[in-house]
Amino acid sequence: MMRARKDSEDHADTASPSANDYISAAPRVGVQAFCETEETAAAVRAAGEDRRLSKTRLSVHMGGVVAAVKAYSTAPTPNVIMLETHGSDDVLAGLDQLATVCDPGTRVVLIGRPNDTAPYRELVRRGVNDYVVGPVTTLDVVRSICSLFSASEAVAVGRIIAVVGAKGGVGASTVAHNVAWAIARDLALDSVVIDLDLAFGTASLDYNKDPMQGVANAVFSPERPDTAFIERLLAKCTDHLSLLAAPATLDRVYDFGEEAFDTIFDTLRMTTPCIVLDIPHQWSGWTRRALLGADDILIVAEPDLANMRNTKNLLQLLKASRPNDRTPLYCLNQVGMPKRPEISARAFAKTVETQPIASIPFNPRMFGTANNNGQMIAEISARHRIAGTFLRIAERMTGHAETRPRRSLLSPIIEKLRVSGRSRTKLSEIRKV
Repeated sequence: MMRARKDSEDHADTASPSANDYISAAPRVGVQAFCETEETAAAVRAAGEDRRLSKTRLSVHMGGVVAAVKAYSTAPTPNVIMLETHGSDDVLAGLDQLATVCDPGTRVVLIGRPNDTAPYRELVRRGVNDYVVGPVTTLDVVRSICSLFSASEAVAVGRIIAVVGAKGGVGASTVAHNVAWAIARDLALDSVVIDLDLAFGTASLDYNKDPMQGVANAVFSPERPDTAFIERLLAKCTDHLSLLAAPATLDRVYDFGEEAFDTIFDTLRMTTPCIVLDIPHQWSGWTRRALLGADDILIVAEPDLANMRNTKNLLQLLKASRPNDRTPLYCLNQVGMPKRPEISARAFAKTVETQPIASIPFNPRMFGTANNNGQMIAEISARHRIAGTFLRIAERMTGHAETRPRRSLLSPIIEKLRVSGRSRTKLSEIRKV
């Protein structure tokens, strides 16, 4: 059994994961849990339904350490063993027995009680990789299993942000590309934009790039794409931003299975802190899987009836399918279009039961100029409030709090008074000399 770190954080309420409570997905490993109580067994079973453990083979058994020792005396051990113990049990003796039947490389997670008397140092000495104080929640189990690999393998796992339109033509791609630009430029996070609209994608036009290769080369590759292969397909947009472009050609039909893009996403996660998925407005097995597998989701909608209905349907599905993740977010785009009847942001939010994180005004001149020039809004006017809106969305999606000082309306006046005061002080000093 391998030794690993002990989490320094205390047992906290994890019912409402935040943007900073980021948990990377576990690899394809076998996990077997031996529980003492039905409550813990239920939490582990529920964890097996979480998207971050979708690749694991998780099974739940009762009986604790005694049952585990008996089971592994005649069978090989999995990658991960979870054991629940009671404070009255002789935990150390049970672990000593388990060590005699445990294969090298197996990782052990111990679920204990606040009154456990065994020192943590002794637990680590016997090969325990993680210790969780019960009673545990579903998210406690997910975090414990996933952290075994993200920490012990010392691999940087990227965060996937999926952007999708509630309806076709709402500008979801434009929002995705500008948000990715803000993440790379203003937050200085190395990022990759993946244009998944293979037939009609516009990312290469928006970033003014004409790459010869892109995401199609990876998804149609006869061999499993590795990091070096993916790196060769990326088009560099800025120092921190790269693009995996869509071919935007109609010379073939782009029909995919549900898992078609899994390898590409997993490979990029290994090297890139932030991956932004520009998901086309279609409903298929692979688009649904891409949304459910993302770490954070942004829905882009216009303020009309069809968008409101679709946004509500998407939010309901995603919340039900991802109960342990942060609630998907949405923004309103092209707000205030002249002569178009619109649903107010307040009425929209009341229907979908959550507030938009931003409202982007209708500005055809600015967005049209940016599209025709292959530029982002921040490149045309860095101080424009729309550019600021994209930055706030980027901060919200990545969980990065804004560190720049906010300027009030009185800031220019105060600054002038300070300058004037310094000038008068300096003038008086000169006069004294």
